[in-house]
Amino acid sequence: MKRTLLVAGSHVLFALALFAQTATDASRQSFHITPPKPVEELRREALQAQPPVEKGKRKSDLVEVVKLNPAIKLDIRYASDNNFMGTPFYSQARAFLQRPAAEALSAANGDLLAHGYGILIHDAYRPWYVTKMFWDATPEDKKRFVADPAEGSKHNRGCAADVSLYDLKTGKEAVMPSGYDEMSERAYPNYTGGAPDERSRRDLLRTVMEQHDFTVYEFEWWHFDYKDCVSWPIGNVPFEKLNPKTE
Repeated sequence: MKRTLLVAGSHVLFALALFAQTATDASRQSFHITPPKPVEELRREALQAQPPVEKGKRKSDLVEVVKLNPAIKLDIRYASDNNFMGTPFYSQARAFLQRPAAEALSAANGDLLAHGYGILIHDAYRPWYVTKMFWDATPEDKKRFVADPAEGSKHNRGCAADVSLYDLKTGKEAVMPSGYDEMSERAYPNYTGGAPDERSRRDLLRTVMEQHDFTVYEFEWWHFDYKDCVSWPIGNVPFEKLNPKTE
């Protein structure tokens, strides 16, 4: 019995060590979950499904953010395998937002330059079928980190942005209390652990974003919703079919 407990304890410590490495090395590796079904099966089911029907929404006016402000950088995790499911969801590494949200994000970036940082986007507009894939793949105890497709994500509406900071001097992503898409308490905006400088950068990002009419999501320091978000419709158009105006 003691030997069994010792072995089990060793496995727990090893797992925790791997988790800590994964969570803190945001630039190279992401937090992972194991989907209950093969990703391609989840994709096929999501593409066959239909988003909720809505009425009375304002007309969508998606803008490609970096064409509006080239100083904003992209690290679109869902266009790579460096994400919580370890597989690409987008065929193009692009970021779109509704025009007022894109302009507000650009203004926030301008304010951050004075602090030595710029905005790094991990995700923005997200087609609805991808949200359904996330929901169907995520364990019940972690559903608070993903949106219910029955209601639609604010990402689907093009008015939510997953952002971090990059250092103007080095061009590298700033270290935060957790990695992007980490499904743990370290991802909470009010998490009090971690290094003081990590929390300071996280809080700076939040302060500046809130000054430009964004609100942080209670479980993710990186997720910000623009005001009046639900007034835009749920979108399900893939990036390949988007060619928005930027003028």
